[in-house]
Amino acid sequence: MRITARFKRPATTFALLPALFLGAAGCSSGTNAPAAGKSPDPKGSAAAAPSSGANGASGASGAPAGSPAPKAKDARLEASAFQQGDLPGYQVSAQGKNPNAPDGQPQADKKVCQPLADIMGDKPDPAAHETVNRGIGSQKQVGLAVSASVSSYDEADAKKVVSRLREAVAACGSGFTATIQKQTGTYRDVKAVPFKTSGDESVSWTTTASAQGVSAQVHLVVVRQGSTVVRLMALDVAGAGQKAAVPQEVADKQLEKVRKAG
Repeated sequence: MRITARFKRPATTFALLPALFLGAAGCSSGTNAPAAGKSPDPKGSAAAAPSSGANGASGASGAPAGSPAPKAKDARLEASAFQQGDLPGYQVSAQGKNPNAPDGQPQADKKVCQPLADIMGDKPDPAAHETVNRGIGSQKQVGLAVSASVSSYDEADAKKVVSRLREAVAACGSGFTATIQKQTGTYRDVKAVPFKTSGDESVSWTTTASAQGVSAQVHLVVVRQGSTVVRLMALDVAGAGQKAAVPQEVADKQLEKVRKAG
C-alpha cells in the first residue's frame, strides 16, 4: 500500500526511529494497492527479518503487505510474532529490510540514556539473541503506525533490559541525542506514562523525536514475559503533532501470543 505524499517527509526524517513505523504508515494511510506489476512505495511496507529490529523494519521489499516473513531460527519466537488476521482492524506487514535504513545500534550522547537509544536500533538491547518484527497499520485510526517486535534473551538479560530502561527514563527526562551512521536524532521530553500489561514486568514512556526540523511524539512500551522481551512503539504519521498511543488491544494480543508460544 502506498504512503500519501504528506507522509514522505516524516518517513525520511525518522530513519532513526523504529522504522516499522514507516512501513505501517503505508497500511494505515489508505486501502489502495499499487498498480499491477509495480512495487509498493519503498516506505510503504513494513518489515520483519531475523535479527532485525526497529530500524531493520523500514520495509522496502517489493512484496505486498502481509506477505510471508523469513522464518526465525527460534520457532517459539516465530510463533509469537503477529500474522495477518491476528488483529481485526489492523494491517500486519512482514517483509524484508529497507536497504536505505541505517544498521546497528544508535549511540546516545549520554551514557545513562544509551538503553533508550538501543531501543531504537536493530535490537531492543545488544544482548538479544534474535528479534522478529512486524509493522502494524491501524484501519480504525488513519495514520496510526505501530511497530511490534519480540526478542529472545537469557532471562537474566531480559530482566536487565527492563531495569535499565526504567533507570534511563527516570534519568533522561531532559532528553538526549542519538547517532547512527552519521544520522542524528534528538529525543526530548522523555516521560514515564502508565500502561497496563499482563507481562511479568513492563515500562512505558513517551518522547518527542526531532530531526531535520520535523518532530513527532512516540509512545513506547517494553514488556518482559519470561525470557522474551516485547517492544511496542506507536507514531501518528498523519500529523507530526498528533499524540500516539500503543493500542491496548495490540499489547494484549501480542502478550497472548507470546504466552501461547511457550
